[in-house]
Parts: sequence; structure tokens; C-alpha cells
Amino acid sequence: MARSALIMNPVLVYCYDAYCGWCFGFSTIIKQIAIEYKNTMHAEVLSGGMILPDKPYPIIHTAPYIQKAYKNVEERTGTKFGEDYLWHIFNPEESDWFPDSMNPAIAMCIFKEYHPDKQVEFAADIQYAHHFEGRDLTDNESYRHLLTRYSIPEDEF
Repeated sequence: MARSALIMNPVLVYCYDAYCGWCFGFSTIIKQIAIEYKNTMHAEVLSGGMILPDKPYPIIHTAPYIQKAYKNVEERTGTKFGEDYLWHIFNPEESDWFPDSMNPAIAMCIFKEYHPDKQVEFAADIQYAHHFEGRDLTDNESYRHLLTRYSIPEDEF
């Protein structure tokens, strides 16, 4: 086989989870990398399964950890978590959140069929919707505002 046949186009594989605070913190950097190298490599987003419980549990179980950890993410990355998100973290007994990574992973898979070249951007949008806007990613309505932005038919999504 000729040497040139073995050369493949480079791929940036970005493994993330929409619920991961550190992924949210570094989303701006990942977007910059994808933009800077868009002409030399493809960015492939793999949506993880950080939270895949057999039976979803309420945010009250992880809120005490997040109450401390989110400040570390902010200090080290410069990213700010939104008040609407933090309300659920600091009022977990009143929150109706039952985190589950399945819905955002499915949303990413569907999105990739429409815009394989904008995967990193969409991942960042999902993270922002959750960690800044305080949207519940288990609710399908949380994605509706992004469909118009990317010209994806709502009934198909």
C-alpha cells in the first residue's frame, strides 16, 4: 500500500457530558480550538454518560458537592455559572431536577445528522443552556430554542 494511502485526515475527538461542570468551564477553549483548526481537522463530539442512573435521583444528592466545586471551575477557567442554574444547586430541596445524561446525548446524536461540522458549537450551547440558563436537560423543551438557531425542524427533532 502506498504511503499516501495511509495518511488520514486528523480528527479532534471531544468527549464531554452536558452535565459536567468542567466541560462547561472549558467549552470556550474547545470552541476556539475547533474554529482555529477547522480547515485541517474535523471535530467529533462524543456525548458521555456521566449520569446514567437506573433510577434517576434528585439534584439534592449532588448539590452539596457542586456548591463547592463550581467556584473552582469559575476561578480556573473564567467561566461563570448562571443564577438560574445555581438556584437549583443552592435550593435542591425545591428543585425538580433529576439529572440524566441520556437526553442530551440523544440530542447530540440527532444534531450531528443535520450539522456534523457544528458539533462543538452545539455541545457548548447545550452546556450553556444548562449551566448558565438553568434549563433542565431531561425536558425536551430545553432544546427548542436551539432548533431555530440551527434551522432544524422541530417536528423532526
